[in-house]
Amino acid sequence: MEKKRIGVLTGGGDCAGLNPAIKWVVKTALDERLKRTRKVEHEVIGIRDGWKGLVEPEGDGDPPVPRIFTLTEEMVRTWDRYGGTNLGTSRTNPYDPKKDRSKTVLENLERYQIDYLIAIGGEDTLGVANKLYREGVKVVGIPKTIDKDLSGTDYTLGFETALNVITEEIDRLRTTAGSHRRIFVVETMGRHAGWLALEGGESSGAYIILIPECDFDMNKVNELLVEGRRKGMRYEIIVVAEGAKPIGGTEIIKENGVDSFGHKALGGIGEFLADQITKATKIETRSVTLSHLQRGGAPCAYDRRMGRYFGIAAVDLIAKEDFGKMVSYRNGKITAVPLEEAVGKLNVVDVKTQYDIERYNGRRTILGY
Repeated sequence: MEKKRIGVLTGGGDCAGLNPAIKWVVKTALDERLKRTRKVEHEVIGIRDGWKGLVEPEGDGDPPVPRIFTLTEEMVRTWDRYGGTNLGTSRTNPYDPKKDRSKTVLENLERYQIDYLIAIGGEDTLGVANKLYREGVKVVGIPKTIDKDLSGTDYTLGFETALNVITEEIDRLRTTAGSHRRIFVVETMGRHAGWLALEGGESSGAYIILIPECDFDMNKVNELLVEGRRKGMRYEIIVVAEGAKPIGGTEIIKENGVDSFGHKALGGIGEFLADQITKATKIETRSVTLSHLQRGGAPCAYDRRMGRYFGIAAVDLIAKEDFGKMVSYRNGKITAVPLEEAVGKLNVVDVKTQYDIERYNGRRTILGY
């Protein structure tokens, strides 16, 4: 029987749903019944630390821990219960203009006899996968990003769990906000796409939601808050995405420099808003940045199921030899789209149909009346 090796890696920011996907890649690839049906025997190779594992497979440390190893069903049996990624991750870019190491990746794929590659990640990780596909690598992708900003899919792993975290944390803030008659500004992730802030704000009943797709008027924000107090509101919750900015302003940068994919580290819009609101309204306002809390914790039931479905579908693509594709969830069905389509443009909030510009909040009409 023919034997083939499938490599699997996770890149970019960690999130819930990665371990379930890895587990089901392994279980599907090693399934005895499918092996007899497909007449091919698979070995699954775990690649630690994302693309770094194929750039520096020998590992580091003293003694160094190899980044290439065999995954078994017994090893991954309980992985779907845990958040993060047991394979580890990094933001290594093999195509970094400052130091292109893509040839090293190609050499190591051949060196370790990896016939197929499954890359689990967001725009950056799958962008690298697409470039490798164009160079002849038999690769498929699985969508992962709590920002839900990948095109070609209605869902990306980690999003629902992150929403749950946002909702839970805001629920906790309400007790102290109400006790002290305070305004709380909650800063979420979301560089270019406001899905986390919008749907997290809708889920938690936030009074104001600010997203990158719609620059906000600071005076209007203050007017809405004063109006709320006049109506008898004891406190207000504002949810803002890290990439949101005032009209005529720019994104607030947390620290100088960029990563290997050219991204700046954003952060601070929550603190900016709290300061501006306090000065203008004289209402005590505090800010909370959820930051990496949104990535953490065990995957919710939805992410466990979607991780399973995406992992199975990725192996199906390999069995069909349908490479250069990303598994996708569209219109209630698991399908696949070309990697090029998935990373070609960002999936952002449609302000006209999904956002209320007058209230700076979620839409108030859905059926068009």
